[in-house]
Amino acid sequence: MFTHVMIGSNDLERSKAFYDATFAALGGEPGEVDARGRLIYLHEGGRLMVTKPIDGKPATAANGGTIGIAAASQAHVLAWHKAGVTYGGTAIESPPAERPNGAFVAYLRDPDGNKLTARTQPTK
Repeated sequence: MFTHVMIGSNDLERSKAFYDATFAALGGEPGEVDARGRLIYLHEGGRLMVTKPIDGKPATAANGGTIGIAAASQAHVLAWHKAGVTYGGTAIESPPAERPNGAFVAYLRDPDGNKLTARTQPTK
Protein backbone atom coordinates (compact mmCIF):
# COMPACT_ATOMS: atom_id res chain seq x y z
CA MET A 1 0.00 0.00 0.00
CA PHE A 2 2.74 2.51 0.88
CA THR A 3 5.72 3.46 -1.24
CA HIS A 4 7.61 5.12 1.59
CA VAL A 5 7.42 6.98 4.88
CA MET A 6 8.90 10.50 5.07
CA ILE A 7 9.63 12.24 8.35
CA GLY A 8 11.06 15.63 9.12
CA SER A 9 14.23 16.46 10.99
CA ASN A 10 15.81 19.69 12.19
CA ASP A 11 19.30 18.15 12.19
CA LEU A 12 20.04 15.67 9.38
CA GLU A 13 23.53 14.79 10.68
CA ARG A 14 22.08 13.84 14.06
CA SER A 15 19.30 11.90 12.34
CA LYS A 16 21.79 10.06 10.14
CA ALA A 17 23.80 8.92 13.18
CA PHE A 18 20.59 7.71 14.90
CA TYR A 19 19.05 5.94 11.90
CA ASP A 20 22.36 4.46 10.67
CA ALA A 21 22.84 2.89 14.11
CA THR A 22 19.27 1.63 14.50
CA PHE A 23 19.10 0.15 11.00
CA ALA A 24 22.54 -1.47 11.45
CA ALA A 25 21.12 -3.16 14.57
CA LEU A 26 18.42 -4.68 12.32
CA GLY A 27 20.93 -5.80 9.69
CA GLY A 28 20.34 -2.79 7.41
CA GLU A 29 22.71 -0.49 5.60
CA PRO A 30 23.58 3.15 6.35
CA GLY A 31 21.35 5.75 4.72
CA GLU A 32 22.23 7.47 1.47
CA VAL A 33 21.80 11.19 0.84
CA ASP A 34 20.02 11.96 -2.42
CA ALA A 35 20.54 14.99 -4.69
CA ARG A 36 17.90 16.93 -2.72
CA GLY A 37 19.68 16.34 0.60
CA ARG A 38 17.22 13.76 1.95
CA LEU A 39 18.35 10.68 3.85
CA ILE A 40 17.06 7.45 2.32
CA TYR A 41 16.99 4.07 4.06
CA LEU A 42 16.05 0.88 2.21
CA HIS A 43 15.40 -2.20 4.35
CA GLU A 44 13.34 -5.36 3.94
CA GLY A 45 11.48 -3.88 0.96
CA GLY A 46 10.56 -0.68 2.84
CA ARG A 47 11.79 2.85 2.36
CA LEU A 48 12.20 5.49 5.08
CA MET A 49 13.15 9.03 4.10
CA VAL A 50 14.26 11.84 6.44
CA THR A 51 14.29 15.46 5.31
CA LYS A 52 14.23 19.04 6.47
CA PRO A 53 10.71 20.39 5.86
CA ILE A 54 10.44 21.98 2.42
CA ASP A 55 8.35 24.85 3.78
CA GLY A 56 11.32 26.07 5.85
CA LYS A 57 9.47 25.69 9.15
CA PRO A 58 10.76 23.48 11.99
CA ALA A 59 10.11 19.76 11.82
CA THR A 60 7.69 18.46 14.44
CA ALA A 61 6.68 14.93 15.38
CA ALA A 62 3.25 13.62 14.45
CA ASN A 63 0.98 13.62 17.50
CA GLY A 64 -0.53 10.13 17.62
CA GLY A 65 1.66 8.81 14.81
CA THR A 66 3.96 5.80 15.07
CA ILE A 67 6.29 4.34 12.46
CA GLY A 68 6.60 0.55 12.75
CA ILE A 69 9.80 -1.18 11.64
CA ALA A 70 9.93 -4.95 11.09
CA ALA A 71 12.58 -6.91 12.98
CA ALA A 72 13.62 -10.50 12.31
CA SER A 73 14.09 -11.51 15.95
CA GLN A 74 13.83 -10.47 19.58
CA ALA A 75 17.61 -9.94 19.56
CA HIS A 76 17.23 -7.48 16.67
CA VAL A 77 14.54 -5.54 18.55
CA LEU A 78 16.77 -5.31 21.63
CA ALA A 79 19.80 -4.23 19.55
CA TRP A 80 17.66 -1.61 17.75
CA HIS A 81 16.43 -0.21 21.06
CA LYS A 82 19.95 -0.09 22.54
CA ALA A 83 21.38 1.59 19.42
CA GLY A 84 18.56 4.13 19.42
CA VAL A 85 19.13 5.15 23.03
CA THR A 86 22.89 5.29 22.46
CA TYR A 87 22.48 7.61 19.44
CA GLY A 88 20.14 10.19 20.93
CA GLY A 89 16.78 8.45 21.02
CA THR A 90 14.54 8.25 24.07
CA ALA A 91 13.04 5.02 25.39
CA ILE A 92 9.28 5.43 25.77
CA GLU A 93 6.26 3.46 26.91
CA SER A 94 7.10 0.07 28.41
CA PRO A 95 10.52 -1.61 28.24
CA PRO A 96 11.00 -3.97 25.27
CA ALA A 97 8.67 -6.91 25.83
CA GLU A 98 6.53 -9.62 24.31
CA ARG A 99 2.91 -8.70 23.66
CA PRO A 100 -0.07 -11.06 24.20
CA ASN A 101 -0.10 -11.80 20.44
CA GLY A 102 3.51 -13.04 20.61
CA ALA A 103 5.11 -10.01 18.91
CA PHE A 104 8.21 -8.67 20.66
CA VAL A 105 8.17 -4.85 20.60
CA ALA A 106 10.18 -1.82 21.69
CA TYR A 107 9.42 1.89 21.38
CA LEU A 108 11.65 4.95 20.95
CA ARG A 109 11.40 8.58 20.03
CA ASP A 110 14.09 9.65 17.58
CA PRO A 111 16.11 12.82 18.32
CA ASP A 112 13.39 14.94 16.63
CA GLY A 113 10.57 13.33 18.64
CA ASN A 114 9.17 10.96 15.99
CA LYS A 115 7.68 7.84 17.59
CA LEU A 116 9.10 4.55 16.34
CA THR A 117 8.57 0.90 17.14
CA ALA A 118 10.58 -2.16 16.14
CA ARG A 119 8.71 -5.43 16.35
CA THR A 120 8.78 -9.04 15.37
CA GLN A 121 5.79 -10.63 13.67
CA PRO A 122 2.98 -11.86 15.95
CA THR A 123 3.02 -15.59 16.64
CA LYS A 124 -0.60 -15.94 17.75
